[in-house]
Amino acid sequence: MDVEELVAIDVHTHVLASVDGHRSGAGTDALAGTFGAIPELTVPELAEHYQQRSMAAVIFTVDAFTRTGEGPRVSNEEIAEQAARFPDTLIPFASVDPGRGAEAVRTARRLISDHGVRGFKFHPSDQAFYPNDASAYPLYEVIADAGLPALFHSGQTGLGAGQRAGGGIRLKYSNPMHLDDVAVDFPDMPIVIAHPSVPWQDEALAVAAHKPQVYIDLSGWSPKYFPPQLVAQAGSLLKHKVLFGSDFPAISPDRWLRDFEDLPIKDEVRPLILKENAARLFGLIR
Repeated sequence: MDVEELVAIDVHTHVLASVDGHRSGAGTDALAGTFGAIPELTVPELAEHYQQRSMAAVIFTVDAFTRTGEGPRVSNEEIAEQAARFPDTLIPFASVDPGRGAEAVRTARRLISDHGVRGFKFHPSDQAFYPNDASAYPLYEVIADAGLPALFHSGQTGLGAGQRAGGGIRLKYSNPMHLDDVAVDFPDMPIVIAHPSVPWQDEALAVAAHKPQVYIDLSGWSPKYFPPQLVAQAGSLLKHKVLFGSDFPAISPDRWLRDFEDLPIKDEVRPLILKENAARLFGLIR
């Protein structure tokens, strides 16, 4: 991956369709109340989208078997295998539900050794677990031993918003303060707190400022809606700890970047957020 030629690295994008023609359907329906109609793209379609923009992207699915009784919308194996066709553009992450217990540990090891995944995505509210629950620690040990990052959804979610009982989603699991324990117990595992962490933005900022291996991605919200304290610290105290993420296809990178231009952030900080911090996190540059 030629970082010099990239405009940006989007650290948060979703694969919602399989190359075999299967589309997630219910998954996008659960988000429609917040984001409207969402295109369901395959890995090759995502690659084309980002190649046209001279960008790279982290891609993943979500395995929420414990809560839903169903596996991920698109398999981790497919995502990794398809991403290998586009090494100049795509960085494959995996998603394994911690509620699967010992099976989750075995699966994570296999995805790392056999499929070359580059990190793991967790969605505590969708997966119905507290990130600092000790039952998840054997899974984190596998990730930490491999030197890979773990990305955690935080704060409010569009999943189930406006539905009866919020679609069964419990927001309490996604308070980023739970990740402070994980950062202490796994000091060498990079942790990315995904999204502006409404209503716990100050907690996310505190954890990222205090723990050297903790980052924040800016996905899931248009920058014009970012809390002011997030904007202030992204451009100063946390300028090396904040990452561009769109949450595509829920939010397009084009719209995100347009709104980002209007934020009061110094010109010299913008490249850090858009690609350099992520490039260092993923070992693409030093």
